[in-house]
Amino acid sequence: MYDRPYLFIDGQWLAPQQGGQLEVFDPSDESLLATVAAAGPADVDLAVNAARRAFDQGPWPRLSGVERAHTLRRIAEGIRARQDELAVLEVRDNGKPLPEAQWDIADAAGCFDFYADLAERLDTDERPVALADSRFRASVVREPVGVAAAVIPWNYPLLMAAWKVAPALAAGCTLVLKPSELTTLTALELARIAAEAGLPAGVLNVLPGLGNEAGAALVEHPGVDKVAFTGSVPTGSRIMQAAARDVKNISLELGGKSPFIVFADSDIEAAVEWIMFGIFWNQGQVCSATSRVLVERSLYPALLERLSDAASQIRIGNGLTEGVLLGPLVSAGQHAKVSAAIAQGLADGARLLYGGERPAEQAKGWFMQPTVFADVPLHSALWREEIFGPVVCVNPFDTEAEALHLANDSQFGLAAAVMSADLERCERIARKLQAGIVWINCSQPTFSELPWGGVKRSGIGRELGEWGLDNYLETKQITRYESGEAWGWYLT
Repeated sequence: MYDRPYLFIDGQWLAPQQGGQLEVFDPSDESLLATVAAAGPADVDLAVNAARRAFDQGPWPRLSGVERAHTLRRIAEGIRARQDELAVLEVRDNGKPLPEAQWDIADAAGCFDFYADLAERLDTDERPVALADSRFRASVVREPVGVAAAVIPWNYPLLMAAWKVAPALAAGCTLVLKPSELTTLTALELARIAAEAGLPAGVLNVLPGLGNEAGAALVEHPGVDKVAFTGSVPTGSRIMQAAARDVKNISLELGGKSPFIVFADSDIEAAVEWIMFGIFWNQGQVCSATSRVLVERSLYPALLERLSDAASQIRIGNGLTEGVLLGPLVSAGQHAKVSAAIAQGLADGARLLYGGERPAEQAKGWFMQPTVFADVPLHSALWREEIFGPVVCVNPFDTEAEALHLANDSQFGLAAAVMSADLERCERIARKLQAGIVWINCSQPTFSELPWGGVKRSGIGRELGEWGLDNYLETKQITRYESGEAWGWYLT
């Protein structure tokens, strides 16, 4: 069993002031995996004050971008040096198959490298602006926003940490990171790696804890300038309300119920492969999962048959077992939520083609079969609400206009996908889909260079790419009078 009895605050490993603890369970067998320190409001205050000192008085915001980039690259190297260990820890903490965890760890290291490159560019970021009045000279600079509170979910523990920590550090911010209480272990290891890379004390603080205790105290703290949150819509809404009291800078990456439109001219095997990747990767616990599939009616029966058969072939089990493609859901609570959504879908009249149950061979662990529904009523919560599990809903359409209407008829707008041999049609539809991310003839590829985020209730702002760096920068204009003559508006 892993014991992590300390919080990482101001460069030190400290016991929580009120002695709080969290129990972390291995989702594959429900065994106790770790006992982890749980921060309370007093610990949050200590961490935010440390980050505040590090920003107001410490060296980090005053280093050049090149100097900050050196540290970010050392963090990337530290992650790669421990990639195998971190991947196994991620599997045991989250449940995902080992190849997926290895991919995540590599992506996390790559994210730090990417933002190291962008940090270097900040040294030449000042932009002169030509003015109509030649007596003045102006330029625009960007500066770190200050102390950031980063609150991350449990579905990609280390990768989600990297998505927030790397750009914040590149910008020159200091921050307090609160990982999910369900998956805390790799975030604590990131703190260790960052310290070994030479990150100054107080620049990164890591506080495991409950959302209604540590999380609430963090986003409400007056010493925080910026809140960056990834998670559910209800929690994001509460964070917005809390941040509004101090008019904090905020970015939110929230839920999704993403559509995947498949036209009849698509290759059926490619379509099934991308549909499965879009909903069964990471057990469907992906905010952008393409969980609503719309298939042109002439292809509909054949695709349903092929998809159901392919889903039945997926190997389920402990993520450390070779060949496993579908691990357990992250927790008992998540398993109950997905099970309830499946039961409600059946009650609403959706047609279950495959799955919907705990696998008979898995007596322990929070496992769920890959689940395929067809002919899902459009009013059903199964079709309209995020399930965050390996559950795909498939419905037919007759015309391009109908497909677009059904795809856009959602409170969410994170991602969408379209598949067709007609690339002109794909491009046309991509422009009309109401989503921040659109994939053509694929689903879910994600790159550090590209913006990530959505519209509608899927969030505010963008992560990744240069847009992710912008989250942690404020824009300032500097204007000076150059003519050498008095302004003279009150002189005669």
